[in-house]
Amino acid sequence: MADIGIGSPMSTQAIDLTRAVVLSASGAAGAEAKAIEVLIEEVAKRSGVIYRRMHELPGAASGNDPIIVAGSRESLLPLMGSDGNLVEAANLSPEGYILRTSELRGHSAVMVIGADARGVLYGIGKLLRQVSFRRCSIQLSEELNIVTSPRFELRGHQLGYRPKTNAYDAWTLEQYDQYIRELALFGANCIEILPPRTDDAKSGPLMKADPLTMMVQLSETIHSYGLDTWVWYPNIGNDYVNPASRAEELAEREEIFRLVPHIQAVFIPGSDPGDMEPDLLFEWTGHIASILSHYHPEAKIWLSPQVMMHESRPWLDSFYAHVEREPEWLGGIVFGPHVDDPLPELRRRIPAKYPIRRYEDITHNFICQYPVADWDVAFALTLGRECYNPRPLAQKQIHNVIASHANGSICYSEGINDDVNKFIWLDQDWNPSTSVMETLRDYARVFIGPDYADSIACGLMAQEENWALPLAVNDQVEITLQQWRQMERHANTHVLGNYRFQMGLLRAYYDAYTKRRLIYETELEYRAKDALRMADQNGSLAALEKMERILGLARAEPVAPDYQLRCQQLADELFAGIGSQLTVSRHYASHPERGAFIEAIDFPLNDIRWLRQQSEIIREEPSEAERLVLIEQLLDRTNPGPGGYYDNLGSPRSASRIESGTLWENDPGYLSSPRIAHMPGMMMMISDKRQKELGGVPLAWENTANIMLDTPLTLSYDHLSPGCRYAVKITYIGESRGDGYWVTLTANDEQIVHENLHIPAASVMTVQSEIPPYATANGKLQLTFRRAKGFKRLHVAEIWLIVAAGHEPLQARGCEDNYQLRS
Repeated sequence: MADIGIGSPMSTQAIDLTRAVVLSASGAAGAEAKAIEVLIEEVAKRSGVIYRRMHELPGAASGNDPIIVAGSRESLLPLMGSDGNLVEAANLSPEGYILRTSELRGHSAVMVIGADARGVLYGIGKLLRQVSFRRCSIQLSEELNIVTSPRFELRGHQLGYRPKTNAYDAWTLEQYDQYIRELALFGANCIEILPPRTDDAKSGPLMKADPLTMMVQLSETIHSYGLDTWVWYPNIGNDYVNPASRAEELAEREEIFRLVPHIQAVFIPGSDPGDMEPDLLFEWTGHIASILSHYHPEAKIWLSPQVMMHESRPWLDSFYAHVEREPEWLGGIVFGPHVDDPLPELRRRIPAKYPIRRYEDITHNFICQYPVADWDVAFALTLGRECYNPRPLAQKQIHNVIASHANGSICYSEGINDDVNKFIWLDQDWNPSTSVMETLRDYARVFIGPDYADSIACGLMAQEENWALPLAVNDQVEITLQQWRQMERHANTHVLGNYRFQMGLLRAYYDAYTKRRLIYETELEYRAKDALRMADQNGSLAALEKMERILGLARAEPVAPDYQLRCQQLADELFAGIGSQLTVSRHYASHPERGAFIEAIDFPLNDIRWLRQQSEIIREEPSEAERLVLIEQLLDRTNPGPGGYYDNLGSPRSASRIESGTLWENDPGYLSSPRIAHMPGMMMMISDKRQKELGGVPLAWENTANIMLDTPLTLSYDHLSPGCRYAVKITYIGESRGDGYWVTLTANDEQIVHENLHIPAASVMTVQSEIPPYATANGKLQLTFRRAKGFKRLHVAEIWLIVAAGHEPLQARGCEDNYQLRS
């Protein structure tokens, strides 16, 4: 076909697309036809305007309505011939597109030309992200000239239909369809779904469909957009050696592979969940691959070297040995949580023929792959692991620092709490140079409204700043709330009912409420201790009574109750609108840590629990003199004595004593650096009886200095007295998994203070040991903790460096306390 002279640059700066006509090839089918449907449907949803369609170039007398040309290069070629845009599109990589404003036979035009069907969808998505939609108005405010292809091959997210999630289990198929569509508008090309049986209950009170039925339907939905279906399929059986058990497990997989119509890949994690040695894992996976290939001949199985319960190095070495044999069924390797080799090292160990996919945890705040750096304990206690957590700058850094070692990502998610992070990852997987503000503006413009593009983008950035400093001194928190409240006051009903706006608004109120409570409850604790200091004058029992009355003011006379009420209202609205489960009691969350952070909105932010437990113990003493002694000990719990040092390693002051190792910017997963870890489940782990035996759980145990694997934890002390003898008292925290861990402590990396000390699983242990006198002879001291063996994480909560009375040698002591916790 001759060149008909279309595609010349526009002469104007903007186009009114309200009366536009969509021009596409009559033969467009499948995913390309779906993409054009998406354009028409999304325009109608956002503006009420229903676009007309045409399949022929406009004639001379066809009016002046603008035209949106949409289609793949192949389908448009018969229609447009040698148009320069089509010539340029021939050089695009797969899934790329051209999005350009131009003129077409005297009409203003927008050209959306994809390298293939997916490219059409992504070009349409970008167009929808640039347009300002209002009622009966569609405006494109500036010229477009975008020629782009994705940087990474894999771009997607896991959407699990199971009760553990904080929203997905409440969704209908229509809600899934819309969310998958929205992810595709930002470049997603694959969605990972789950089988009916995982490490979770098969069904829950909010589920609208049988899990297997939903799995089949989701596969169809994903395929309709031209995207790939991945299946995350952990090994959670009890016995993979017994022939009968193996047959039952294989039969289950065969049924699923037979019924699910579209599967491009199956991902089997090495653990989390699952617990298999590599020899058995690879042998077993070979049988699964045989069944998979029967129903889905092109599908491959991907494995991850995730290790939770084992000593990771022998396990990893065995895993690598199996991969080096290059099994034919292996499609690639997955890097995710509990992979203990950094991604560059994983890439070095894996044969080049196998791509590596990232399975990144973007949903959790702590006890996770990428914890929030230096997070205030008040947020850890209240917002928990799965709050609404927009972290645009952190997510971009996490993505980009190791991106070159993988071929893209399908991220792990437990619901919509990480909604913003999902779209940051999609844009970074498409082009890592994309600024987070560009993504956030697009996000706000297309999902909330054009009048909010800048204000919502800045508001989400501000929420990340809320977490950047110790909460008590972070004045950004109040500013963030002021900004969101102003948006709330001026928002229309449609915006106020938008779940994405509601999520941001709730976080703004919640953060400000938490700060107000932190300041208030901290002051109440000081006042309560003031009352105890008067015990020798007013009597111990009267002092204890006054202390408890003061502490009780946090509930009797709460601060900012209107903030708390607004959070509760928004939580109810979010449950009604999108199934977000922010409480166990009202919204059917499976567990408080599974996104139900409203349950913890009034969790104490001072040591009220420990003080009340101490009060009970003191009251049981019949002697006034003994009660006064115990009160003095209570007030002096953290006192290291004259010349000594006390460190709560979760506090910013004490954390500054820790040698940082690799900077966060280069090691956001802390695989080779110490970090501050939060342990807010400690109270739940300790039985009531044990709590009474140990006198309660101080707030200091809720966070620790934490190291992984062979990384050392080193603390430095200066200005010591060279003529004094010192002892060190340490509180270790044991996790609930495995057999615990063994730790060795050295002074100045030379003298052993204690060696191969066993910290049992689910325990708290306080140990006091003498420091060799020559270790402090120059007035300085370095204490270095190393995990000798056992579970991969080591936790140190508190350290007292104590001067011996009269400079006399201190006798080294073993375990002062060993508090076994309830798993």
